[in-house]
Amino acid sequence: MYTDTERCVRAVRSKDARFDGWFFTAVLTTRIYCRPSCPVVPPKVENMTFYPSAAACQQAGFRACKRCRPDTSPGSPEWNARADSVACAMRLIGDRVVDREALPGLAARLGYSARQIERQLLAELGAGPLALARAQRAQTAWLLIETTELPMADVAFAAGFSSVRTFNDTVREVFALAPGELRTRAARSVRSPATPGVIALRLPYRAPLNPSNLFGHLAATAVPGVEEWRGGAYRRTLTLPYGHGIVALTPHPDHIACRLLLTDPRDLTRAISRCRWLLDLDADPVAVDDQLRADPLLATLIDKAPGRRVPRTVDGAEFAVRAVLGQQVSTAAARTHAARLVTAHGIPVDDPEGGLTHLFPTPEALACLDPEQLALPRSRRTTLTTLVGALADGSLRLGTDSDWEKARAELIALPGFGPWTVEVIAMRALGDPDAFLPTDLGIRRAAQELGLPSTPAALTARAAAWRPWRAYAVQYLWTVDDHPINHLPV
Repeated sequence: MYTDTERCVRAVRSKDARFDGWFFTAVLTTRIYCRPSCPVVPPKVENMTFYPSAAACQQAGFRACKRCRPDTSPGSPEWNARADSVACAMRLIGDRVVDREALPGLAARLGYSARQIERQLLAELGAGPLALARAQRAQTAWLLIETTELPMADVAFAAGFSSVRTFNDTVREVFALAPGELRTRAARSVRSPATPGVIALRLPYRAPLNPSNLFGHLAATAVPGVEEWRGGAYRRTLTLPYGHGIVALTPHPDHIACRLLLTDPRDLTRAISRCRWLLDLDADPVAVDDQLRADPLLATLIDKAPGRRVPRTVDGAEFAVRAVLGQQVSTAAARTHAARLVTAHGIPVDDPEGGLTHLFPTPEALACLDPEQLALPRSRRTTLTTLVGALADGSLRLGTDSDWEKARAELIALPGFGPWTVEVIAMRALGDPDAFLPTDLGIRRAAQELGLPSTPAALTARAAAWRPWRAYAVQYLWTVDDHPINHLPV
């Protein structure tokens, strides 16, 4: 979009927050870059230039605006609606793969050479993977400086910098302030009292956002010991590269409040990325709802409560296991089966609030389970053990960088995997916005209630007009049935 100057100028002049993250406005006279919704008076058109990423602005010598904080914009919705190499690379960079595995590790995951990845990202984003990772490190550093009392050396290494000198130089270059000055500014602002060890921040999103189905689904399907709804917040444990964490996510009218307790601050970027992915916060709800509203049968549902998101997962392997446990049983029974696995094979954790007890077991931990101890039909045991084996040995990968169609083919080849299980994993674990569940009981009930075709084949044909947003159509269709997943818990 950043190449359409006229459209970008209109967005800047109207301070349209919907376009935050789609592009960035750089001001030639002040050498500052902003998000489109920046509250300051817009510059003259001849002084504006537009870039597709914060990293591209930084590479061109522009500094981040201190009013609108463009580095904290929602991510571009393009990366979650696409499955090509650039979109997968952006999701992996957001998960801090470059910091942990360097550029060769990123290239190996994507199956391309480092030069090809560099060229593709430069063409679309105006910056290569190293520059994008650097911009991400700068944002993480600002968050740690503002929200923690960590010494600056600890902040530097937690944000992913290789040295304190590089950290100081980058912060000064990007924000035009030294790290100590940033902390002084943060101390002068009005903030709620900090809890030792807890990192509190706001997760932005594009309005509207309807929290009912999003948090209602997560709370209704929560695995005891791993997830809970407490005090108006969804809480869960996180397995992270350097340790583990506990997150509490609370919906607010203009943001999601996020409170993180991490055993290692180096996991901050990964934890934030996982939380944004879980809540589908980088979606463009206006574009989605506008297309679905063209169908008069969906328009009524959308107008009642627009802005529904797809509830996802923090770990694809975890969700795949839970999807198998939930085959042909009630939500309560699926939670019970999952809780037994957690108690037997999960790693215990300490929760200061006392409600969470374990991390969800990894595929490697589940690979040694005794199928005879599972209170499941024999065919379901085979399905689960086969899935766990494939995940543990790496022959099946379910991550944000997975090829959606390849993953579908690999899943359907496993014993006991039918269309419903494959599509629900594609929707919630892989993030495919076009995943569709025509055989789901709730969808069939909604179809009957609304006068849509009732057979899977006919309903799939009818839903062709909803593409590529059929996963969002599923969220609206589920609201026809009065189920706990559609309501915020009391």
